[in-house]
Amino acid sequence: MAVVGVASAWLVHKATEVRAELGAATSLAPQFRDQLASRDNAGAGNTLDQLETHTAAARQAATDPLWKAAGSFPVLGANFAAITEIAVSADDLVNRAAEPMLRASQSVEWESLVPSEGRVDIAPLEAASPVIVSAANTVELSYQRLAGIDRGHLFAQVSNPLAEATDTLDRFRHTMNSAAAASKIVPAMLGSETPRNYLVLVQNNAEVRATGGLPGALAVLHAENGAVSLTAQASGSSLGAFQPPIETDPEQERIYTDRLGLYISDVNLTPHFPTAAAAAKSMWETRNDTTIDGVLALDPVVLSHILGASGPVPAPDVSGFPGADGSLPKELTAENVVRTLMSEVYLTIGENTLQDDYFTAVSRQIFTTVTSGNVPGGKLLQALGTSWDEGRLYLWSSHEDEQKVLATLALGGAVSGPSVGGAAFGAYFNDGTGAKMDYYVQRTVQLVQTCQSEGLPTFTLKITLTNTAPEDAATSLPTFVTGGGKFGTEPGRVQTNTVVYGPTQARIETARIDGESVPLGSYQHNQRPVGVLTSELGPGESATVEFDFANIVQKSEPTLDVTPTVQSKQDVVQPLVLEGC
Repeated sequence: MAVVGVASAWLVHKATEVRAELGAATSLAPQFRDQLASRDNAGAGNTLDQLETHTAAARQAATDPLWKAAGSFPVLGANFAAITEIAVSADDLVNRAAEPMLRASQSVEWESLVPSEGRVDIAPLEAASPVIVSAANTVELSYQRLAGIDRGHLFAQVSNPLAEATDTLDRFRHTMNSAAAASKIVPAMLGSETPRNYLVLVQNNAEVRATGGLPGALAVLHAENGAVSLTAQASGSSLGAFQPPIETDPEQERIYTDRLGLYISDVNLTPHFPTAAAAAKSMWETRNDTTIDGVLALDPVVLSHILGASGPVPAPDVSGFPGADGSLPKELTAENVVRTLMSEVYLTIGENTLQDDYFTAVSRQIFTTVTSGNVPGGKLLQALGTSWDEGRLYLWSSHEDEQKVLATLALGGAVSGPSVGGAAFGAYFNDGTGAKMDYYVQRTVQLVQTCQSEGLPTFTLKITLTNTAPEDAATSLPTFVTGGGKFGTEPGRVQTNTVVYGPTQARIETARIDGESVPLGSYQHNQRPVGVLTSELGPGESATVEFDFANIVQKSEPTLDVTPTVQSKQDVVQPLVLEGC
Protein backbone atom coordinates (compact mmCIF):
# COMPACT_ATOMS: atom_id res chain seq x y z
CA MET A 1 0.00 0.00 0.00
CA ALA A 2 2.89 2.33 0.69
CA VAL A 3 4.15 1.80 -2.86
CA VAL A 4 0.69 2.64 -4.24
CA GLY A 5 0.57 5.76 -2.10
CA VAL A 6 3.97 6.92 -3.31
CA ALA A 7 3.04 6.22 -6.92
CA SER A 8 -0.23 8.13 -6.55
CA ALA A 9 1.54 11.10 -4.97
CA TRP A 10 4.09 11.05 -7.80
CA LEU A 11 1.36 11.06 -10.45
CA VAL A 12 -0.45 13.93 -8.73
CA HIS A 13 2.81 15.84 -8.61
CA LYS A 14 3.42 15.22 -12.32
CA ALA A 15 -0.17 16.15 -13.17
CA THR A 16 0.25 19.45 -11.36
CA GLU A 17 3.52 20.04 -13.20
CA VAL A 18 2.00 19.27 -16.63
CA ARG A 19 -0.97 21.53 -15.96
CA ALA A 20 1.25 24.42 -14.84
CA GLU A 21 3.67 24.10 -17.76
CA LEU A 22 0.95 23.80 -20.42
CA GLY A 23 -0.95 26.69 -18.84
CA ALA A 24 2.14 28.87 -19.01
CA ALA A 25 2.73 27.90 -22.64
CA THR A 26 -0.90 28.62 -23.52
CA SER A 27 -0.70 32.12 -22.02
CA LEU A 28 2.49 32.87 -24.02
CA ALA A 29 1.20 31.64 -27.39
CA PRO A 30 -0.83 34.79 -28.29
CA GLN A 31 2.16 36.97 -27.38
CA PHE A 32 4.42 34.97 -29.72
CA ARG A 33 1.84 35.18 -32.52
CA ASP A 34 1.51 38.96 -32.17
CA GLN A 35 5.28 39.46 -32.05
CA LEU A 36 5.74 37.35 -35.16
CA ALA A 37 3.00 39.28 -36.98
CA SER A 38 4.55 42.63 -36.02
CA ARG A 39 8.01 41.33 -37.01
CA ASP A 40 9.38 41.80 -33.49
CA ASN A 41 11.85 38.99 -34.05
CA ALA A 42 13.88 39.72 -30.90
CA GLY A 43 10.79 39.65 -28.72
CA ALA A 44 9.46 36.56 -30.49
CA GLY A 45 12.81 34.84 -29.91
CA ASN A 46 12.64 35.50 -26.17
CA THR A 47 9.05 34.29 -26.02
CA LEU A 48 9.93 31.18 -28.02
CA ASP A 49 12.70 30.33 -25.54
CA GLN A 50 10.13 30.42 -22.76
CA LEU A 51 7.66 28.35 -24.78
CA GLU A 52 10.30 25.73 -25.47
CA THR A 53 11.14 25.52 -21.75
CA HIS A 54 7.50 25.04 -20.73
CA THR A 55 6.49 22.54 -23.43
CA ALA A 56 9.67 20.51 -22.94
CA ALA A 57 8.95 20.28 -19.21
CA ALA A 58 5.33 19.29 -19.87
CA ARG A 59 6.43 16.65 -22.36
CA GLN A 60 9.03 15.22 -19.99
CA ALA A 61 6.50 15.02 -17.15
CA ALA A 62 3.79 13.47 -19.35
CA THR A 63 6.16 10.83 -20.75
CA ASP A 64 7.58 9.83 -17.37
CA PRO A 65 7.75 5.99 -17.14
CA LEU A 66 5.25 5.84 -14.26
CA TRP A 67 2.90 8.22 -16.12
CA LYS A 68 3.09 6.09 -19.26
CA ALA A 69 2.39 2.99 -17.17
CA ALA A 70 -0.68 4.74 -15.72
CA GLY A 71 -1.94 5.12 -19.27
CA SER A 72 -2.70 1.40 -19.33
CA PHE A 73 -5.09 1.57 -16.34
CA PRO A 74 -8.75 0.78 -17.16
CA VAL A 75 -10.86 3.94 -17.63
CA LEU A 76 -8.48 6.22 -15.73
CA GLY A 77 -5.62 5.39 -18.08
CA ALA A 78 -7.33 7.07 -21.05
CA ASN A 79 -6.97 10.40 -19.26
CA PHE A 80 -3.25 9.94 -18.69
CA ALA A 81 -2.78 8.92 -22.34
CA ALA A 82 -4.75 11.94 -23.58
CA ILE A 83 -2.67 14.34 -21.51
CA THR A 84 0.47 12.75 -22.95
CA GLU A 85 -0.80 13.40 -26.49
CA ILE A 86 -1.60 17.03 -25.64
CA ALA A 87 1.85 17.63 -24.13
CA VAL A 88 3.70 15.94 -27.00
CA SER A 89 1.67 17.86 -29.58
CA ALA A 90 2.36 21.17 -27.81
CA ASP A 91 6.10 20.47 -27.80
CA ASP A 92 6.05 19.42 -31.47
CA LEU A 93 4.18 22.60 -32.42
CA VAL A 94 6.74 24.79 -30.67
CA ASN A 95 9.81 23.03 -32.09
CA ARG A 96 8.60 21.99 -35.53
CA ALA A 97 6.24 24.86 -36.40
CA ALA A 98 6.85 27.95 -34.25
CA GLU A 99 10.65 27.74 -34.26
CA PRO A 100 10.97 27.25 -38.07
CA MET A 101 8.48 30.06 -38.71
CA LEU A 102 10.59 32.38 -36.54
CA ARG A 103 13.71 31.39 -38.47
CA ALA A 104 11.93 32.16 -41.73
CA SER A 105 10.79 35.52 -40.39
CA GLN A 106 14.36 36.36 -39.33
CA SER A 107 15.87 35.38 -42.68
CA VAL A 108 13.27 36.93 -45.01
CA GLU A 109 12.85 40.66 -45.56
CA TRP A 110 9.09 40.55 -45.85
CA GLU A 111 8.92 44.08 -47.21
CA SER A 112 10.52 42.68 -50.37
CA LEU A 113 7.18 40.95 -51.03
CA VAL A 114 5.60 44.31 -51.89
CA PRO A 115 6.42 46.08 -55.17
CA SER A 116 9.45 48.35 -55.47
CA GLU A 117 10.12 50.16 -58.72
CA GLY A 118 7.45 48.00 -60.33
CA ARG A 119 8.90 44.66 -59.21
CA VAL A 120 8.23 42.12 -56.47
CA ASP A 121 11.23 40.13 -55.30
CA ILE A 122 9.79 36.62 -55.26
CA ALA A 123 13.01 34.85 -54.25
CA PRO A 124 12.42 35.24 -50.46
CA LEU A 125 9.01 33.62 -50.70
CA GLU A 126 10.39 30.76 -52.78
CA ALA A 127 13.11 30.25 -50.16
CA ALA A 128 10.63 30.35 -47.27
CA SER A 129 8.13 27.99 -48.90
CA PRO A 130 9.68 24.70 -47.64
CA VAL A 131 9.68 26.04 -44.06
CA ILE A 132 6.04 27.13 -44.29
CA VAL A 133 5.06 23.75 -45.79
CA SER A 134 6.90 21.86 -43.04
CA ALA A 135 5.26 23.95 -40.31
CA ALA A 136 1.85 23.38 -41.88
CA ASN A 137 2.46 19.63 -41.93
CA THR A 138 3.31 19.69 -38.22
CA VAL A 139 0.11 21.55 -37.40
CA GLU A 140 -1.93 19.13 -39.51
CA LEU A 141 -0.37 16.04 -37.89
CA SER A 142 -0.88 17.49 -34.40
CA TYR A 143 -4.52 18.18 -35.20
CA GLN A 144 -5.06 14.67 -36.52
CA ARG A 145 -3.40 13.23 -33.38
CA LEU A 146 -5.68 15.15 -31.00
CA ALA A 147 -8.82 14.75 -33.10
CA GLY A 148 -8.29 10.98 -33.08
CA ILE A 149 -8.49 10.68 -29.29
CA ASP A 150 -11.64 8.96 -28.03
CA ARG A 151 -13.15 11.35 -25.49
CA GLY A 152 -15.77 8.89 -24.27
CA HIS A 153 -13.89 7.96 -21.06
CA LEU A 154 -12.21 11.29 -20.35
CA PHE A 155 -12.88 13.43 -17.32
CA ALA A 156 -14.19 16.93 -18.01
CA GLN A 157 -10.91 18.35 -16.68
CA VAL A 158 -9.19 16.59 -19.59
CA SER A 159 -11.83 16.48 -22.32
CA ASN A 160 -12.63 20.20 -22.20
CA PRO A 161 -9.03 21.41 -22.71
CA LEU A 162 -8.60 18.70 -25.35
CA ALA A 163 -11.69 19.91 -27.24
CA GLU A 164 -10.51 23.51 -27.02
CA ALA A 165 -7.03 22.63 -28.26
CA THR A 166 -8.46 20.54 -31.11
CA ASP A 167 -10.83 23.32 -32.22
CA THR A 168 -8.00 25.88 -32.13
CA LEU A 169 -5.76 23.64 -34.21
CA ASP A 170 -8.62 22.96 -36.62
CA ARG A 171 -8.93 26.67 -37.36
CA PHE A 172 -5.18 27.19 -37.46
CA ARG A 173 -4.47 24.22 -39.74
CA HIS A 174 -6.66 25.66 -42.48
CA THR A 175 -4.71 28.92 -42.29
CA MET A 176 -1.38 27.12 -42.34
CA ASN A 177 -2.37 24.75 -45.14
CA SER A 178 -3.53 27.69 -47.24
CA ALA A 179 -0.35 29.64 -46.46
CA ALA A 180 1.76 26.64 -47.45
CA ALA A 181 -0.11 26.18 -50.71
CA ALA A 182 -0.02 29.92 -51.43
CA SER A 183 3.73 30.04 -50.87
CA LYS A 184 4.06 27.55 -53.70
CA ILE A 185 1.73 29.29 -56.19
CA VAL A 186 2.41 33.01 -55.66
CA PRO A 187 5.75 33.01 -57.51
CA ALA A 188 4.11 31.41 -60.54
CA MET A 189 1.20 33.86 -60.33
CA LEU A 190 3.75 36.69 -60.45
CA GLY A 191 5.19 35.31 -63.67
CA SER A 192 8.19 33.32 -62.43
CA GLU A 193 7.52 30.64 -65.05
CA THR A 194 5.50 32.35 -67.78
CA PRO A 195 4.16 35.93 -68.10
CA ARG A 196 0.68 36.50 -66.65
CA ASN A 197 -2.14 38.98 -67.30
CA TYR A 198 -4.74 39.85 -64.66
CA LEU A 199 -8.00 41.68 -65.21
CA VAL A 200 -8.77 44.07 -62.35
CA LEU A 201 -12.39 44.97 -61.57
CA VAL A 202 -12.82 48.14 -59.52
CA GLN A 203 -16.25 47.65 -57.94
CA ASN A 204 -18.32 50.77 -57.31
CA ASN A 205 -20.32 50.19 -54.11
CA ALA A 206 -22.54 53.18 -54.97
CA GLU A 207 -24.32 50.78 -57.36
CA VAL A 208 -24.24 47.64 -55.27
CA ARG A 209 -23.64 44.14 -56.57
CA ALA A 210 -23.44 40.88 -54.60
CA THR A 211 -19.63 40.91 -54.39
CA GLY A 212 -19.47 44.66 -53.70
CA GLY A 213 -20.39 46.92 -56.58
CA LEU A 214 -20.71 47.47 -60.30
CA PRO A 215 -17.37 46.85 -62.09
CA GLY A 216 -17.19 50.36 -63.54
CA ALA A 217 -13.42 50.65 -64.05
CA LEU A 218 -11.27 47.91 -65.57
CA ALA A 219 -7.51 47.45 -65.81
CA VAL A 220 -5.04 44.79 -66.93
CA LEU A 221 -1.90 44.06 -64.93
CA HIS A 222 1.00 42.23 -66.59
CA ALA A 223 3.31 40.18 -64.35
CA GLU A 224 6.64 38.78 -65.55
CA ASN A 225 9.41 37.53 -63.24
CA GLY A 226 7.94 39.63 -60.45
CA ALA A 227 7.75 42.83 -62.53
CA VAL A 228 4.20 44.22 -62.51
CA SER A 229 2.98 46.79 -65.02
CA LEU A 230 -0.33 48.39 -65.91
CA THR A 231 -0.92 47.61 -69.59
CA ALA A 232 -4.56 48.57 -70.26
CA GLN A 233 -7.49 50.46 -68.76
CA ALA A 234 -11.12 50.77 -69.81
CA SER A 235 -14.58 51.46 -68.46
CA GLY A 236 -17.01 48.61 -67.99
CA SER A 237 -19.50 50.26 -70.31
CA SER A 238 -16.95 50.32 -73.14
CA LEU A 239 -17.27 46.55 -73.60
CA GLY A 240 -20.95 46.87 -74.48
CA ALA A 241 -23.50 44.05 -74.55
CA PHE A 242 -22.67 40.47 -75.48
CA GLN A 243 -25.14 38.84 -77.84
CA PRO A 244 -25.57 35.98 -77.40
CA PRO A 245 -24.66 36.23 -73.72
CA ILE A 246 -21.45 34.62 -72.46
CA GLU A 247 -22.28 31.11 -71.25
CA THR A 248 -22.50 30.82 -67.45
CA ASP A 249 -23.77 28.29 -64.90
CA PRO A 250 -27.45 27.46 -65.68
CA GLU A 251 -28.27 27.04 -61.97
CA GLN A 252 -27.10 30.59 -61.27
CA GLU A 253 -28.81 31.93 -64.39
CA ARG A 254 -32.12 30.74 -62.94
CA ILE A 255 -31.50 33.03 -59.98
CA TYR A 256 -29.76 36.00 -61.61
CA THR A 257 -30.89 35.61 -65.27
CA ASP A 258 -28.61 35.63 -68.31
CA ARG A 259 -27.50 39.16 -67.37
CA LEU A 260 -24.54 37.34 -65.80
CA GLY A 261 -23.21 36.92 -69.33
CA LEU A 262 -24.75 39.96 -71.00
CA TYR A 263 -22.85 42.90 -69.47
CA ILE A 264 -19.62 42.98 -67.49
CA SER A 265 -21.42 45.32 -65.08
CA ASP A 266 -23.67 42.39 -64.11
CA VAL A 267 -21.25 39.45 -63.89
CA ASN A 268 -21.19 39.83 -60.13
CA LEU A 269 -24.93 39.79 -59.53
CA THR A 270 -23.97 36.35 -58.17
CA PRO A 271 -21.98 36.31 -54.91
CA HIS A 272 -19.98 33.33 -56.28
CA PHE A 273 -16.87 35.17 -57.48
CA PRO A 274 -15.42 32.31 -59.59
CA THR A 275 -18.51 32.53 -61.83
CA ALA A 276 -18.25 36.33 -62.07
CA ALA A 277 -14.50 36.18 -62.78
CA ALA A 278 -14.76 33.52 -65.48
CA ALA A 279 -17.45 35.54 -67.26
CA ALA A 280 -15.38 38.75 -66.99
CA LYS A 281 -12.34 36.94 -68.43
CA SER A 282 -14.39 35.73 -71.42
CA MET A 283 -15.83 39.19 -72.02
CA TRP A 284 -12.44 40.91 -71.98
CA GLU A 285 -10.87 38.29 -74.25
CA THR A 286 -13.82 38.58 -76.68
CA ARG A 287 -13.26 42.32 -77.06
CA ASN A 288 -9.43 42.29 -76.81
CA ASP A 289 -6.56 40.07 -77.93
CA THR A 290 -5.10 39.65 -74.42
CA THR A 291 -5.32 36.29 -72.68
CA ILE A 292 -6.39 36.74 -69.05
CA ASP A 293 -4.84 34.42 -66.45
CA GLY A 294 -6.81 35.65 -63.46
CA VAL A 295 -9.24 38.24 -62.17
CA LEU A 296 -8.79 40.54 -59.15
CA ALA A 297 -11.62 42.62 -57.68
CA LEU A 298 -11.48 45.46 -55.16
CA ASP A 299 -13.48 48.54 -54.20
CA PRO A 300 -12.80 52.20 -53.28
CA VAL A 301 -12.60 51.29 -49.59
CA VAL A 302 -9.56 49.15 -50.45
CA LEU A 303 -8.08 52.24 -52.10
CA SER A 304 -8.70 54.18 -48.89
CA HIS A 305 -6.79 51.55 -46.91
CA ILE A 306 -3.91 51.79 -49.41
CA LEU A 307 -3.87 55.58 -49.17
CA GLY A 308 -3.78 55.20 -45.39
CA ALA A 309 -0.48 53.38 -45.90
CA SER A 310 0.95 55.59 -48.65
CA GLY A 311 -0.31 59.02 -47.66
CA PRO A 312 -2.12 61.43 -50.03
CA VAL A 313 -1.72 61.32 -53.81
CA PRO A 314 -2.49 64.08 -56.34
CA ALA A 315 -6.04 64.04 -57.68
CA PRO A 316 -6.74 64.21 -61.44
CA ASP A 317 -6.96 67.70 -62.94
CA VAL A 318 -10.61 68.39 -63.81
CA SER A 319 -10.27 72.09 -64.61
CA GLY A 320 -11.46 71.54 -68.18
CA PHE A 321 -14.29 69.18 -67.37
CA PRO A 322 -17.87 70.46 -67.96
CA GLY A 323 -19.59 71.13 -64.66
CA ALA A 324 -16.43 70.90 -62.58
CA ASP A 325 -16.66 73.75 -60.11
CA GLY A 326 -13.48 73.26 -58.15
CA SER A 327 -15.16 71.37 -55.32
CA LEU A 328 -13.34 68.11 -56.02
CA PRO A 329 -10.25 67.68 -53.83
CA LYS A 330 -6.76 68.52 -55.12
CA GLU A 331 -5.40 65.40 -53.48
CA LEU A 332 -6.91 62.07 -52.54
CA THR A 333 -6.55 60.77 -49.00
CA ALA A 334 -7.72 57.82 -46.96
CA GLU A 335 -10.44 60.09 -45.59
CA ASN A 336 -11.86 61.50 -48.84
CA VAL A 337 -11.28 58.95 -51.62
CA VAL A 338 -14.47 56.92 -50.96
CA ARG A 339 -16.68 60.00 -50.82
CA THR A 340 -14.98 61.45 -53.90
CA LEU A 341 -15.29 58.35 -56.09
CA MET A 342 -18.75 57.26 -55.00
CA SER A 343 -20.52 60.58 -54.63
CA GLU A 344 -18.74 63.84 -55.43
CA VAL A 345 -17.64 62.83 -58.93
CA TYR A 346 -21.29 62.35 -59.94
CA LEU A 347 -22.33 65.63 -58.35
CA THR A 348 -19.52 67.57 -60.04
CA ILE A 349 -18.62 66.08 -63.43
CA GLY A 350 -21.43 66.33 -65.95
CA GLU A 351 -20.48 63.69 -68.52
CA ASN A 352 -20.37 59.92 -68.13
CA THR A 353 -17.22 59.47 -70.23
CA LEU A 354 -15.40 62.13 -68.20
CA GLN A 355 -16.42 60.40 -64.98
CA ASP A 356 -14.83 57.24 -66.43
CA ASP A 357 -11.71 59.26 -67.29
CA TYR A 358 -11.51 60.43 -63.68
CA PHE A 359 -11.78 56.89 -62.30
CA THR A 360 -9.14 55.70 -64.78
CA ALA A 361 -6.73 58.46 -63.74
CA VAL A 362 -7.24 57.71 -60.04
CA SER A 363 -6.61 53.99 -60.56
CA ARG A 364 -3.42 54.72 -62.49
CA GLN A 365 -2.18 57.15 -59.84
CA ILE A 366 -2.72 54.70 -56.99
CA PHE A 367 -1.14 51.82 -58.95
CA THR A 368 1.93 53.98 -59.62
CA THR A 369 2.14 54.83 -55.93
CA VAL A 370 1.86 51.20 -54.81
CA THR A 371 4.49 49.92 -57.24
CA SER A 372 6.95 52.76 -56.67
CA GLY A 373 8.43 51.25 -53.54
CA ASN A 374 7.79 54.44 -51.56
CA VAL A 375 4.98 52.88 -49.51
CA PRO A 376 6.26 51.19 -46.30
CA GLY A 377 5.92 47.46 -46.95
CA GLY A 378 4.55 46.66 -43.51
CA LYS A 379 1.83 49.31 -43.79
CA LEU A 380 0.87 48.19 -47.29
CA LEU A 381 0.59 44.55 -46.24
CA GLN A 382 -1.51 45.63 -43.27
CA ALA A 383 -3.80 47.65 -45.57
CA LEU A 384 -4.28 44.67 -47.85
CA GLY A 385 -4.83 42.39 -44.84
CA THR A 386 -7.55 44.71 -43.53
CA SER A 387 -9.20 44.72 -46.95
CA TRP A 388 -9.08 40.92 -47.01
CA ASP A 389 -10.61 40.69 -43.53
CA GLU A 390 -13.45 42.98 -44.63
CA GLY A 391 -14.19 40.81 -47.70
CA ARG A 392 -13.27 43.58 -50.14
CA LEU A 393 -10.61 41.64 -52.09
CA TYR A 394 -11.31 38.73 -54.43
CA LEU A 395 -8.92 36.72 -56.60
CA TRP A 396 -9.54 33.98 -59.17
CA SER A 397 -7.07 32.10 -61.36
CA SER A 398 -7.73 30.35 -64.65
CA HIS A 399 -4.95 27.89 -63.77
CA GLU A 400 -6.50 24.86 -62.09
CA ASP A 401 -3.75 24.18 -59.53
CA GLU A 402 -3.79 27.79 -58.37
CA GLN A 403 -7.57 28.00 -58.25
CA LYS A 404 -7.67 24.91 -56.02
CA VAL A 405 -5.66 26.87 -53.46
CA LEU A 406 -7.72 30.05 -53.85
CA ALA A 407 -10.90 27.98 -53.37
CA THR A 408 -9.75 27.25 -49.81
CA LEU A 409 -9.54 30.96 -48.95
CA ALA A 410 -12.14 33.65 -48.32
CA LEU A 411 -10.14 35.59 -50.91
CA GLY A 412 -11.55 33.20 -53.52
CA GLY A 413 -15.09 34.48 -52.90
CA ALA A 414 -16.83 31.11 -53.29
CA VAL A 415 -20.27 30.37 -51.81
CA SER A 416 -19.50 26.65 -51.61
CA GLY A 417 -16.47 24.41 -51.40
CA PRO A 418 -13.45 24.18 -49.06
CA SER A 419 -13.68 27.79 -47.83
CA VAL A 420 -17.35 27.46 -46.87
CA GLY A 421 -18.61 24.91 -44.41
CA GLY A 422 -20.82 24.33 -41.43
CA ALA A 423 -23.74 26.61 -40.64
CA ALA A 424 -22.93 29.20 -43.32
CA PHE A 425 -25.33 32.06 -44.05
CA GLY A 426 -25.03 34.87 -46.58
CA ALA A 427 -26.76 38.21 -47.16
CA TYR A 428 -26.08 39.87 -50.51
CA PHE A 429 -27.44 42.95 -52.25
CA ASN A 430 -28.03 43.87 -55.88
CA ASP A 431 -29.14 47.32 -57.04
CA GLY A 432 -32.48 47.45 -58.83
CA THR A 433 -32.50 51.23 -59.37
CA GLY A 434 -29.95 51.32 -62.19
CA ALA A 435 -28.09 54.25 -60.61
CA LYS A 436 -25.72 55.28 -57.83
CA MET A 437 -28.18 55.60 -54.93
CA ASP A 438 -26.59 52.85 -52.83
CA TYR A 439 -24.11 55.42 -51.52
CA TYR A 440 -27.05 56.62 -49.39
CA VAL A 441 -28.28 53.20 -48.21
CA GLN A 442 -27.36 52.11 -44.67
CA ARG A 443 -27.68 48.40 -43.78
CA THR A 444 -27.50 46.13 -40.77
CA VAL A 445 -27.52 42.33 -40.92
CA GLN A 446 -28.07 40.02 -37.96
CA LEU A 447 -28.59 36.31 -37.31
CA VAL A 448 -31.07 35.26 -34.65
CA GLN A 449 -30.79 31.67 -33.44
CA THR A 450 -33.83 30.15 -31.72
CA CYS A 451 -33.22 26.93 -29.80
CA GLN A 452 -36.01 24.37 -29.55
CA SER A 453 -36.73 22.10 -26.57
CA GLU A 454 -36.71 19.27 -29.07
CA GLY A 455 -35.28 19.12 -32.54
CA LEU A 456 -32.97 21.41 -34.47
CA PRO A 457 -32.63 25.17 -33.91
CA THR A 458 -34.07 27.67 -36.37
CA PHE A 459 -32.42 30.83 -37.62
CA THR A 460 -33.77 34.17 -38.78
CA LEU A 461 -31.67 36.40 -41.00
CA LYS A 462 -32.76 39.96 -40.20
CA ILE A 463 -31.75 42.76 -42.57
CA THR A 464 -32.61 46.45 -42.14
CA LEU A 465 -32.17 48.93 -44.99
CA THR A 466 -32.49 52.73 -44.70
CA ASN A 467 -32.45 55.29 -47.50
CA THR A 468 -30.55 58.28 -46.05
CA ALA A 469 -30.77 60.41 -49.21
CA PRO A 470 -31.99 64.01 -48.73
CA GLU A 471 -35.73 64.55 -48.81
CA ASP A 472 -35.46 66.46 -52.08
CA ALA A 473 -33.18 63.83 -53.66
CA ALA A 474 -35.38 63.62 -56.75
CA THR A 475 -34.40 67.18 -57.69
CA SER A 476 -31.24 67.92 -55.73
CA LEU A 477 -29.29 64.88 -56.98
CA PRO A 478 -28.26 64.54 -60.65
CA THR A 479 -29.68 61.89 -62.95
CA PHE A 480 -26.33 60.05 -62.80
CA VAL A 481 -27.16 59.33 -59.16
CA THR A 482 -30.96 58.87 -59.15
CA GLY A 483 -31.28 57.08 -62.47
CA GLY A 484 -33.99 59.49 -63.53
CA GLY A 485 -36.62 56.75 -63.44
CA LYS A 486 -35.06 55.04 -66.47
CA PHE A 487 -35.50 51.54 -65.02
CA GLY A 488 -38.85 52.10 -63.31
CA THR A 489 -37.75 53.45 -59.93
CA GLU A 490 -38.79 57.04 -59.25
CA PRO A 491 -35.92 59.49 -58.72
CA GLY A 492 -34.76 59.60 -55.11
CA ARG A 493 -36.08 56.13 -54.35
CA VAL A 494 -33.91 53.02 -54.05
CA GLN A 495 -34.81 49.51 -55.17
CA THR A 496 -32.77 46.66 -53.71
CA ASN A 497 -32.83 42.95 -54.47
CA THR A 498 -31.79 41.17 -51.28
CA VAL A 499 -30.42 37.67 -51.80
CA VAL A 500 -29.85 35.30 -48.87
CA TYR A 501 -28.13 31.92 -48.67
CA GLY A 502 -28.57 29.28 -45.98
CA PRO A 503 -26.45 26.25 -45.09
CA THR A 504 -26.59 23.10 -47.21
CA GLN A 505 -29.65 20.91 -46.49
CA ALA A 506 -31.45 23.84 -44.84
CA ARG A 507 -34.67 25.33 -46.18
CA ILE A 508 -36.20 28.80 -46.18
CA GLU A 509 -39.65 28.59 -44.63
CA THR A 510 -41.02 32.14 -44.54
CA ALA A 511 -40.09 35.72 -45.33
CA ARG A 512 -41.34 39.06 -44.04
CA ILE A 513 -40.99 42.74 -44.82
CA ASP A 514 -41.67 44.92 -41.79
CA GLY A 515 -43.35 41.99 -40.06
CA GLU A 516 -45.76 41.19 -42.90
CA SER A 517 -45.42 37.80 -44.60
CA VAL A 518 -44.53 38.10 -48.27
CA PRO A 519 -43.91 35.64 -51.10
CA LEU A 520 -40.29 35.23 -52.17
CA GLY A 521 -38.28 33.75 -54.97
CA SER A 522 -36.83 30.44 -53.76
CA TYR A 523 -33.91 28.67 -55.45
CA GLN A 524 -30.95 26.35 -54.92
CA HIS A 525 -27.27 27.07 -55.57
CA ASN A 526 -24.77 24.28 -54.98
CA GLN A 527 -27.25 22.62 -52.58
CA ARG A 528 -27.65 25.82 -50.57
CA PRO A 529 -31.15 27.35 -50.30
CA VAL A 530 -31.41 30.82 -51.84
CA GLY A 531 -34.13 33.41 -51.25
CA VAL A 532 -34.68 36.69 -53.08
CA LEU A 533 -36.84 39.66 -52.01
CA THR A 534 -37.20 43.10 -53.58
CA SER A 535 -37.79 46.24 -51.53
CA GLU A 536 -38.09 49.91 -52.45
CA LEU A 537 -37.46 52.91 -50.20
CA GLY A 538 -38.03 56.63 -50.48
CA PRO A 539 -35.76 59.18 -48.78
CA GLY A 540 -35.79 58.68 -45.00
CA GLU A 541 -37.62 55.35 -45.21
CA SER A 542 -36.49 52.04 -43.69
CA ALA A 543 -37.49 48.42 -44.19
CA THR A 544 -36.68 45.27 -42.24
CA VAL A 545 -36.47 42.12 -44.31
CA GLU A 546 -36.50 38.76 -42.51
CA PHE A 547 -35.92 35.19 -43.70
CA ASP A 548 -36.62 32.14 -41.51
CA PHE A 549 -34.39 29.06 -41.99
CA ALA A 550 -35.15 25.57 -40.71
CA ASN A 551 -33.47 22.14 -40.79
CA ILE A 552 -30.06 23.49 -39.77
CA VAL A 553 -28.24 20.20 -39.25
CA GLN A 554 -24.77 21.70 -38.75
CA LYS A 555 -23.54 21.88 -35.15
CA SER A 556 -20.76 24.40 -35.73
CA GLU A 557 -20.88 28.08 -34.84
CA PRO A 558 -22.87 29.90 -37.56
CA THR A 559 -20.99 32.17 -39.96
CA LEU A 560 -22.35 35.14 -41.87
CA ASP A 561 -21.01 36.49 -45.17
CA VAL A 562 -22.25 39.91 -46.32
CA THR A 563 -21.79 42.09 -49.40
CA PRO A 564 -19.13 44.74 -48.68
CA THR A 565 -20.67 48.21 -48.94
CA VAL A 566 -19.77 51.83 -48.26
CA GLN A 567 -20.18 51.08 -44.55
CA SER A 568 -17.56 49.38 -42.42
CA LYS A 569 -18.18 45.68 -41.85
CA GLN A 570 -18.50 46.12 -38.07
CA ASP A 571 -21.33 48.61 -38.60
CA VAL A 572 -23.20 46.22 -40.89
CA VAL A 573 -22.78 42.81 -39.22
CA GLN A 574 -24.45 42.73 -35.82
CA PRO A 575 -23.73 40.18 -33.05
CA LEU A 576 -25.52 36.83 -33.10
CA VAL A 577 -28.68 36.80 -30.96
CA LEU A 578 -29.58 33.62 -29.05
CA GLU A 579 -33.19 33.00 -28.05
CA GLY A 580 -34.15 30.13 -25.75
CA CYS A 581 -30.62 28.70 -25.85
